[in-house]
Amino acid sequence: MQLNQTQLGFYQDNGFILLPAHFSPAEVGRLKAELPTLVAKDSLERVVEKGGEVVRSVYGSHAKNEIFRRLACHPRIVGPARQLLDSQVYLYQFKINTKNAFHGDLWDWHQDFIFWQMEDGVPADRLVNVAVFMDDVSEFNGPMFFIPGSHREGTLASLNRKSVDARGGSIYKDSPSWISNLTADIKYSVGSEIVSRLADRFGIVAPKGPSGSVLFFHCNLVHASPNNISPFNRVIAFVTYNSVENTPVTPDQKRPDFLCGRNHEPLQTVSDSALLF
Repeated sequence: MQLNQTQLGFYQDNGFILLPAHFSPAEVGRLKAELPTLVAKDSLERVVEKGGEVVRSVYGSHAKNEIFRRLACHPRIVGPARQLLDSQVYLYQFKINTKNAFHGDLWDWHQDFIFWQMEDGVPADRLVNVAVFMDDVSEFNGPMFFIPGSHREGTLASLNRKSVDARGGSIYKDSPSWISNLTADIKYSVGSEIVSRLADRFGIVAPKGPSGSVLFFHCNLVHASPNNISPFNRVIAFVTYNSVENTPVTPDQKRPDFLCGRNHEPLQTVSDSALLF
């Protein structure tokens, strides 16, 4: 699958592109059928909300689950990722954000690239995120907020000392330092003054669509998402691809494989019907 020139131009200008209903209900159904088992397993890959009971995210499911491995290798998302990065790609990170009804916590304003640059040694912002909607995403259930065009401003996020210090009172207070990248108290955020300036210039959008829609967005796009206080779940699978020409340069990587993929070989795709058998 390939993006057309209009879609590529929109992405370059705005930092994202939404493909509504990119996967069929049957394909999404296969993915959702795997979720209860993945979410139930207590492991380092599973992150919970502040209360300690509601699951926030599950990382690295592609390495343990065949259906999600096929999703990560699916030509309908790998093909456009290759176009957007103008190179072969490898799988950098895979996660499922649950944002459960009534309980899903916010994600503060941030850019993704600074985490990967500072924590893993990735040299340039040649990564693309792919969000696969496993539920309908509406204005009610915590959609992502984007500041279109903000990816062209470079890296703006900085160390959020207040959030890092807040770990002391959390359920993760004795956990490895990298856990602060995964909770509501994220380590690097974009300050309110910068967000206000960018929003005045570019505005704010919240891409929405039915289950099966796919959202590609740049790793330096400034984004956030609010709490989900609605009665509707908002589960999204996020696949991050990195250019094979942009591998981390830090020799002694400290974060686990499920946060920073170490197989830098070009990704081989599966068949287009791989989610149906």
